[in-house]
Amino acid sequence: MKEEDHLEEKNPMEDLLRMDRIPHIWCPGCGIGTVVTSFAEALRKSKIDLDKTAIVSGIGCTGRVAGYVKLDSFHTTHGRAIPFATGLKLANPELKVIVFSGDGDIAGIGGNHFIHAARRNMDMIVICVNNFNYAMTGGQVAATTPTTANASTAPYGNYEYSFSLPYLAEASGATYVARWTALHLRRVAKSMQEALGKRGFSFIEVITPCVTLYARRNRLGDGLNLMKYYYEKSEIQHGADTRTVDISYQGKLIVGKFVDKEKPTFLDCMNEHLGKVLGDKYKSYGVSHE
Repeated sequence: MKEEDHLEEKNPMEDLLRMDRIPHIWCPGCGIGTVVTSFAEALRKSKIDLDKTAIVSGIGCTGRVAGYVKLDSFHTTHGRAIPFATGLKLANPELKVIVFSGDGDIAGIGGNHFIHAARRNMDMIVICVNNFNYAMTGGQVAATTPTTANASTAPYGNYEYSFSLPYLAEASGATYVARWTALHLRRVAKSMQEALGKRGFSFIEVITPCVTLYARRNRLGDGLNLMKYYYEKSEIQHGADTRTVDISYQGKLIVGKFVDKEKPTFLDCMNEHLGKVLGDKYKSYGVSHE
């Protein structure tokens, strides 16, 4: 092979990522970029129609993901990624819709939208990158910040209780729930691939380092130190009771696939109910009538 031919080899992710926007904006040691790589790998392996796939993201560090993935995308207002995605799905039922955002956007400012989308079993995938703080705006306490951890708005330690996102997702009605860390890249990709093949509300939490703010403020070291923590403290428990997977400050991390079940989606329920009430006058929405 000639040298010039070698240099012209196509990057395997070129069809999935916007290579002209690389390098990305995320800090050294941040785990968001690796999660995006896992997502691209899941897209590649699932072989879904990219022309019928859309990604929606909110505000924050993870909200930038939509700009790097070669899909039709929305970059929405803070906390509103899920309602935007809901509207997109209901207007275009044939689309596979993925929400990609952070813990502050999804569980904090957008928490109400999160629980109701899960309650309705809206047919979408929500990928939540959890770095335990509002990273883009200065490292403030978030709904997921572990108790006693320091933050810019809790210089003496956080005294609030934090959400356990897998428990919240399952209790609200999600049909697929998984949690991994940025260390478990192949498992993250596998969960994403499984979610891409499911109908209903799927939720995947990925614990990632925020080296610049959370780790520095809590004197946890750099990205490698946090990867070591994930390696030493992660315990895979597939099917674990989500009531038992709370995260304590620098404590054990229970990861795995916790929920994987089937039940009718929002549109399934709507079509079945209105079909019974209205009879032949009603044509099922989102279903081909050819």
